[in-house]
Amino acid sequence: MKIVVLDAKTLGDDLDISPLGDIGALRVYPTTQPNQTLDRIRDANIVITNKVVITAEMIDAAPPLKLICIAATGMNNVDLEHAASKGISVKNVAGYSSKSVVQHTFGMALYLLEKLAYYDQCVKSGEWSNSGIFTDVSHPFHEISGKKWGIVGLGTIGQEVAHVATAFGADVCYYSTSGSNLKQPYPHLPLERLLRDCDIISIHAPLNDKTIGLINKSNLHFIKENAILLNLGRGGIIDESDLARELDRRCLYAGLDVLSNEPIDANNPLMQIRHPRRLLITPHIAWTSIEARQKLFEGIVHNILTFLKSEEIK
Repeated sequence: MKIVVLDAKTLGDDLDISPLGDIGALRVYPTTQPNQTLDRIRDANIVITNKVVITAEMIDAAPPLKLICIAATGMNNVDLEHAASKGISVKNVAGYSSKSVVQHTFGMALYLLEKLAYYDQCVKSGEWSNSGIFTDVSHPFHEISGKKWGIVGLGTIGQEVAHVATAFGADVCYYSTSGSNLKQPYPHLPLERLLRDCDIISIHAPLNDKTIGLINKSNLHFIKENAILLNLGRGGIIDESDLARELDRRCLYAGLDVLSNEPIDANNPLMQIRHPRRLLITPHIAWTSIEARQKLFEGIVHNILTFLKSEEIK
């Protein structure tokens, strides 16, 4: 078996993927550009990709290909219908990053809620040392307890966020982006009311026809002053230009781990907002705890071994 890894760098240099070499002849590429993909998969039996796109044309030009392993949960970078028509199995790994994403959600929320950007700078700049006062309460912050936490997309991750938010003492409500997930132990609210009522709003939804541009200039103004908006779902759910304007217009806080284009464009309006301490952007890392990436790799190996066993049975 010839195994090709197309974007190993996205899994981290600290993750040892050499055990794949015990399964077959292994070729590893740190990154792969679109014009390189076909040459790299042409003779492969198994391809592992995180975000590298594999099109129908590429599949047609790679007759030995039998299995595509996606090093992620989302599968929109592979033409699934065409792969199926060619008898090629496509396997993802689900659930590996849930705990990591939940943890990052609260890391972002607490960073913004407690004004940590200001307080970190206050100490390191010497401002606190020169103040002559043992504390600094110039940037007051609230507790999560007693606040209303709204969740957009109450799937596996959203449900765990709800559980942790409840442990903090928050009152949780949610909005189902599909309109069908309505039997949960929390109040389901229309999106407009959730935006109006909640102090913290976190998004954990997929990107699809119902969620693209879901948060935009038509509803951003409903969010209350000093509220926190977090997106740990998919870039594109929030219109970034509209969010930048709203952040400049009034006191609102936002934390984004996902963006419509990644890495972020240098001319993205979010890069030029007037109050940068009110915005936290992390480079799509919520899923990347060491433990999560190890689980992901174990899932990939499991998918390959399960596939090979099924081929032997045939």
